[in-house]
Amino acid sequence: MRFLIFAALIASSAIGVAAPIGEQNARWREHAAHVRIVRDNWGIAHIYGKSDADTVFGAIYAQAEDDFGRVERNYLNGLGLLAQAEGESAVYSDLRQRLFVDPRRLQQDYRSSPAWLKTLMLAWSDGLNYYLSKHPAATPKVIRRFEPWMALSFTEGSIGGDIESIDLAKLQEFYGKTPPGTGHALDTPAATGEPVAARASADRLLGGSNGFAIAPSRSASGHALLWINPHTSYYFRSELQMVSEQGLNVYGAVTWGQFFVYQGFNARNGWMHTSYGGDAIDEYAETIVEKPDGLYYRYGGTLRKLQVSQVSISFKRGAGLGRRQFVVYHSHHGPIIRAESKAGGDTRWIALKLLQDPVPALAQSYLRTKTSDYASFRNTQEMRTDTSNNTVYADADGTIAYFHGNFIPKRDPKFDFTHPVDGSNLQTEWHGPHALSDTITLLNPSNGWILNTNNWPFSAAGAASPKRENYPAYMWIKGENPRGIHATEVLKDIHDVTLDSLIATGYDAHLTAFDVLLPPLFNDYDQLSADDPRRASLKEPIDSLRAWDRRTAADSVPTALAIFWGQEMLERKGPEARDADEPVYDYLVGHLTPAERIDGLSAAVAKLQHDFGRWQTPWGDINRYQRLTDDIVQPFDDGKPSLPVGFASSNWGALASFDTPYPRKTRKIYGSVGNSFVAAVEFGPTIRAKAIMSGGESGDPKSAHFTDQALMFTQGRFRDVLFSRADVDAHAERSYHP
Repeated sequence: MRFLIFAALIASSAIGVAAPIGEQNARWREHAAHVRIVRDNWGIAHIYGKSDADTVFGAIYAQAEDDFGRVERNYLNGLGLLAQAEGESAVYSDLRQRLFVDPRRLQQDYRSSPAWLKTLMLAWSDGLNYYLSKHPAATPKVIRRFEPWMALSFTEGSIGGDIESIDLAKLQEFYGKTPPGTGHALDTPAATGEPVAARASADRLLGGSNGFAIAPSRSASGHALLWINPHTSYYFRSELQMVSEQGLNVYGAVTWGQFFVYQGFNARNGWMHTSYGGDAIDEYAETIVEKPDGLYYRYGGTLRKLQVSQVSISFKRGAGLGRRQFVVYHSHHGPIIRAESKAGGDTRWIALKLLQDPVPALAQSYLRTKTSDYASFRNTQEMRTDTSNNTVYADADGTIAYFHGNFIPKRDPKFDFTHPVDGSNLQTEWHGPHALSDTITLLNPSNGWILNTNNWPFSAAGAASPKRENYPAYMWIKGENPRGIHATEVLKDIHDVTLDSLIATGYDAHLTAFDVLLPPLFNDYDQLSADDPRRASLKEPIDSLRAWDRRTAADSVPTALAIFWGQEMLERKGPEARDADEPVYDYLVGHLTPAERIDGLSAAVAKLQHDFGRWQTPWGDINRYQRLTDDIVQPFDDGKPSLPVGFASSNWGALASFDTPYPRKTRKIYGSVGNSFVAAVEFGPTIRAKAIMSGGESGDPKSAHFTDQALMFTQGRFRDVLFSRADVDAHAERSYHP
């Protein structure tokens, strides 16, 4: 059995062959001499390097300056080392990661990588190690030396990777007890089960993203425009520019610790990623057979032996480290992640199959930043390693395009891959990836615009959208959502678009979900008998909601009332929706009873009165922006300063999303999820762009750039993006070598 004792590996030279100190220091000095970092008046780093590797070195150095803690944390998560920083509550999060991530495999992948990519990975690790050498006060929690192969543990910049789709509570339930045939406990269950449940809840953060592309026929200038509006946890990405003498010139959002712009633009084109493309992850139900020499699973007419290995997870305990050892199982489909009981009492083990090809995945993520037109961008899409993103595209040639997913495996469409399929049936196997031409794409649709809001692709271009009947069901995962309806509403008649009007479109205040949810409530109220006491107690709230224009605003009382009522419905019906495997909003539309709607309104009124003294409380008095510390999970305090926000949750169709995970611990609602880095870009002979980000560029509370964008962020006011060197130098706050 193979033990992966990561703490020992990190300290061991077996991780990789380190260069001699003199050679390493010379390489650092050479990179630093060839890099200039210019910080503009918003603290945003513009990195100018001689080579791409120099620029990568400077970009990761600048990120570490801004928030080393978030850089390190992303690699603690990616490498399965989080428990060494956060303690025993993160053990199962690390186990989940380590079911897929093997450091020795990553080292082998690094050694076999193309030379150009190895050069960038080495520059990446050099930049981080150089930063640590120059900033002894920056104390890493775990990783005191970064190795180039570590970049392969985090190759795609989404808020939650494919591995994080695994339910932690069910993983703990499986690996925290004794499966058949082992004869001994795999692990002593944690004394505190609550942190695992809390972490599982945190993994299901509210989210969503919006991408719009506007064709020249719809723009005022005759140039294509792009709306970049990811919804993530706040402060999840850095904003920067990377420029080199080898043709790199890219600007946008970089997920902390990565060396490529994830969502952004270069001098010729731009891309916006949204999640929930085609189905690229499948679960296989394995039928387990116990034999004297071990555990087997059925495959066709034969039995295959389960692969059994051991994983050791180290975790912070006091001033030292504890260790938990797990026996883990893999079928040829992938690791076993939980058990599932069938009708009749039989139990099957569920294996998860997903793509793991980190070298081409990292290459694709980087190479897209150096594309110059649709043909070159499509060539990067042909690499087909992006498993979780849709892509909205626009360029200086006037091209707009859309890719629904990227890597989508071929499967037999007669099976329902939204549920575990029979692992013993050979017909359920993948048959390689679909050709890009077989997937759902759009190129210059006749309507003149493209949208995606994490919804299905069949409304992406109005009447010019792809047709559902032309594709297998596994080509798309999510159906329509309130934001898709809202985006169609504001784009269908759009014309003469400018940067400012595109921003106004992206911040349109209509909450479309309540167009559907409120009329049944009004009908239910009207059906109450004349002597029902709720008719009198709810008259004013109902009148307020009837008169509401269903647009969110900071000074709006009915906005607060509607959202508190909607949240009551979500909390009451959410567990049922999850059990039914339906989106909660869809479930609310089809499964609320009159009693539930009326009782939910009574509860919402009571909660507003209890928390704020009266139900007639304007939304902005409740909905607030606050940034107090550099903590990964922000603390909030009703007694400390905050700013009013008129935006609302994407749950209700808000395009400009502002939300917090529930349940909250304060009376007021403090945003922590939603709009983060947002940009509007126009692709003419020169780039014109405006952007805003949540709070500020720096993670240091003492920095002037910790909250210098906060007021603008809460009001949807954008700043000009400084893209040309002349504009950057004209607004430079500081210029220096690393």
